[in-house]
Amino acid sequence: MRFTTRGRYALRASIALAQMAKDDQMITLNAISDAENISQVFLEQIFFKLKKAGIVKSARGPTGGFSFNRPIDSITVKEIMDAAGEEMTMLPCDRNKTECERMSECTSHKLIVMTTELVNNYLNGITLKDLLEKDQFKPVQ
Repeated sequence: MRFTTRGRYALRASIALAQMAKDDQMITLNAISDAENISQVFLEQIFFKLKKAGIVKSARGPTGGFSFNRPIDSITVKEIMDAAGEEMTMLPCDRNKTECERMSECTSHKLIVMTTELVNNYLNGITLKDLLEKDQFKPVQ
């Protein structure tokens, strides 16, 4: 399992938006691009996906930009990664259940499924607010 550039940038951009947006203020992609050194074109693609997933909302015009659609304590890392199109699986056999004829008796597949579930559950338990409040963020022990 690895995060692609798109997934890492989606997470970084979401954290930046959470840090910059005060009182539901709209933040421009240009501001996020400058803060995170991410191409504005790439950010447009990412924020289109985040908006489609209902994580962010946008407004046009001189005071336009992006803000979160709901409180950051309800937006998880897993949700952001899913919206960005990250496949949070370990191996191809974990994604395609019909690919391998040995799957029912494969011990390694069972381990892969369990590990994938642990990682997904862990990322689903971390919110943007947790990441901003670093002392509240509890790494896996």
